[in-house]
Amino acid sequence: MKNNAINWFEIFVTDLSRARTFYETILNAKLQDSGMDCCEMAIFPYDNMQGIGGALTKMEGCNPGPGGSMVYLNVEGDLDAVLSRIPVAGGKVIRDRFAIPPHGFIGILEDTEGNVVGLHSMV
Repeated sequence: MKNNAINWFEIFVTDLSRARTFYETILNAKLQDSGMDCCEMAIFPYDNMQGIGGALTKMEGCNPGPGGSMVYLNVEGDLDAVLSRIPVAGGKVIRDRFAIPPHGFIGILEDTEGNVVGLHSMV
C-alpha cells in the first residue's frame, strides 16, 4: 500500500440538496458539484494533490444510514463550533466532544440523511 490507507470517501444520501446544506452549514465550507453523469455528487473541499477527498453521493443502490462505515471529517481547532451548529442545521449530536488520548478529540453526529459521521480535531 502506498501513502494513505484511505484516498476517497463517500457519504451516501437520498436528498443531495438537503445533505449539502447540512454539511455546508456545520462545516462553514462550500461543496463543489462533480459534473459526473453516473451519479450526483457534492465534493468536500480538499487538496487533490496531497489530501484525501470525499463527497456526498446520491447513487442508485447506495443507501444512507447508520451501521455502515464511519467517516471522520477533519474539523481541526473548530470541533466545539461545528458541534454547536449541528442541531440548527437539522442534524443530531450523538456524542459531544470526548478525548481519545493521544489522538485528540472526536464528536459524533447523525446527519439529515441518517448517516452517522465522526468529527476529529487534535485540539
